[in-house]
Amino acid sequence: MNSYELLYILEAEMEDEARAALIQRYADLITSNGGEIESAEEWGKRKFAYPINYKNEGYYVLVNFKAPADFIEELGRNFRINENTVRYMIIKRD
Repeated sequence: MNSYELLYILEAEMEDEARAALIQRYADLITSNGGEIESAEEWGKRKFAYPINYKNEGYYVLVNFKAPADFIEELGRNFRINENTVRYMIIKRD
């Protein structure tokens, strides 16, 4: 298994319960596909340097995890199809 760092931004206007459910959904997706979450940090709402989709702030979440290499494409697909995800970035760590 490879180590990865995932940073994603959710819509800032989401309800707290919906945001918590979505964060848990992504965590469950990682663990159910053979991954292991090492750490997860919710950074909270932060302003963007420039507007993204006419929004000026988002809710940031950082996750460090280990997962099989073939799972990363599936994780990216889930981020792309969710309308509450503003941006995401997955980086392979050494």
